[in-house]
Amino acid sequence: MAADSLHLTQVPIVEAAMLIHCPPAEAFRAFADPAITTRFWYTKSSGPMTPGAALRWEWEMYGVSTAVTVREVEPGRRILFDWGNDGPTTVEMRFTPWDGGATFVEITESGLSGSGDELVARATGSTAGFTIVLCALKALLEHDIVLTAVRDRHPRNLVA
Repeated sequence: MAADSLHLTQVPIVEAAMLIHCPPAEAFRAFADPAITTRFWYTKSSGPMTPGAALRWEWEMYGVSTAVTVREVEPGRRILFDWGNDGPTTVEMRFTPWDGGATFVEITESGLSGSGDELVARATGSTAGFTIVLCALKALLEHDIVLTAVRDRHPRNLVA
């Protein structure tokens, strides 16, 4: 199939999910409380995920940061926020109770924009990124292992 015959019929929505063997309140707190989140995702936050909060998250190892606006919080169940410096997107995190005291954590991101190629790149990049975040969360909450997967995703001086 020739690349010029490809086209999108809808804007992709990013989806990532993972079963985490801990109670929903604990999985929720890991994302809402930056003292925990900095152990598996970003390196700094200007505050906790509370309704209406305008935050700044940093990934110091990459020299990047992003604006975050928390829209809704349902403790133990759901977090909805917008993020991004240019063309923000909306992220929803859901924490569903599961058998045996576990939690099914689902992350969706919507509102991507750009050309077809840009949409595909952003969707695949975000899907991979959120999957890495969920794996790091799982290692932390289930085994108390600080998995440096986010930091190590783009090692310095990588030549591809």
